[in-house]
Amino acid sequence: MLGHKKNELEAPRSTRLFRRTPRSVARVLGGRLLMVFGVLALLTAVMWWDRAGLKDHLDGHVSFSDVVYFTAVTVTTVGYGDVVPVTDRARLIDAIFVTPMRLLVWLVFLGTAYELLLQRWIEGWRMKRMQLGLKNHVVVCGFGHSGQSAAREINAADGTVVVIDLDPASVQRAADAGFIALHGDATREADLAEAMTHRASAVLICVGRDDTAVLATLTVRNLHQAVRVICSVREAENLKLVRQAGADATVLPSQVGGYLMADAVRTRYLNDYVSDMLTSAGRVMLSERPARSEEVGQSMRQVESELVVRLYRDGQPIGFWEGDKAVIRAGDVLLSIVPNQVPRA
Repeated sequence: MLGHKKNELEAPRSTRLFRRTPRSVARVLGGRLLMVFGVLALLTAVMWWDRAGLKDHLDGHVSFSDVVYFTAVTVTTVGYGDVVPVTDRARLIDAIFVTPMRLLVWLVFLGTAYELLLQRWIEGWRMKRMQLGLKNHVVVCGFGHSGQSAAREINAADGTVVVIDLDPASVQRAADAGFIALHGDATREADLAEAMTHRASAVLICVGRDDTAVLATLTVRNLHQAVRVICSVREAENLKLVRQAGADATVLPSQVGGYLMADAVRTRYLNDYVSDMLTSAGRVMLSERPARSEEVGQSMRQVESELVVRLYRDGQPIGFWEGDKAVIRAGDVLLSIVPNQVPRA
């Protein structure tokens, strides 16, 4: 367990960051240039329609090239004065129609500079700052139903969560919930590296597709051999594939849900008690810890501070009813039920 539990009604304490995949420079510039040329073409058409209201001080004749030239110097606020509006209508067009267009063009230029330079620098600075503070966090790949539940429980246990998802709407939901949220692909090494998986305590893969889950598990394991990988699997037949890919633990949500539903047919409170142990707002919680030195030599039932229901010795489970085998030894891992230290809301 990750520390003590918190009331799930409390606001999450993780840092917010919605990292979008940046658009290419060519695409940004292309779109903005098309917008500027469109504005210039519209203004040129208007000026050409009202060319009688313009005067060229050089030769007294206003040609199409003069109109294009006048439009360009007017929009850019250069204004050399060789071509000027001389009628009231031309001046009104310049004041009422051209001035807003001039502001629009400047906003396009400023917005392009911000998106291509300042915004990327700010996001890069925020990302570096966030990455420096990440250690022993949990990376949740996929923010669907399973990913959301897992992220909330980890956060309720005072753990830091980094969410990676391909769906921008899911990334936005994760950011709104207070988690560090990255728009990326859990099967790409670069995106996993950006989430600092080499310093994470665990990676949870809840991507919704078993083939993607296998690929994501392989990618994580190829990057980092030591990190713990827990994978959600939809089909039971794919459990072995995910384990072979390197998952340390697998969860089959449909199977677990089916067990609880079947138990609810013949019992009234078992389902409620199991859910109570698994959620952060429950009255009790499951705890896994190594045996203490003062407990060595005692039976599981003699531990008074908590209810020990199982111990693991060399990876093998031993129940409290198994006589001499249930006597605690050094190196055993105890699985017990303990009271939740946080009062229930």
